[in-house]
Amino acid sequence: QVQLVESGGGLVQTGGSLRLSCAASGSIFRINAMGWYRQAPGKQRELVATITSGGSTNYPDSVKGRFTISKDDAKNTMYLQMDGLKPEDTAVYSCYAAISRDSGDYPRGYWGQGTQVTVSS
Repeated sequence: QVQLVESGGGLVQTGGSLRLSCAASGSIFRINAMGWYRQAPGKQRELVATITSGGSTNYPDSVKGRFTISKDDAKNTMYLQMDGLKPEDTAVYSCYAAISRDSGDYPRGYWGQGTQVTVSS
């Protein structure tokens, strides 16, 4: 079994910073890609950042220059450093990982449980 566990959410004032973590555990052969998504009340889930196994990153314009995604392969952990937070960043943030459980396994998607980020004005 594979689990993704997020941590680091909370309440912060406009302009503040938070760092989210997503730790993958269980039967893992290879993590092919990871990412962060968010969903605000009444809105669709949106992509926040992605990182490939080779370390290439991608961000939408809404967070580019403010958010930084990174990973520690030795710990199977991904991070999201969020700076310059705005009230519109308020949402439940969830991590996603495409993981192969053995050498012959096609990568499957796994989700964390989500962590609340609230930015007050």
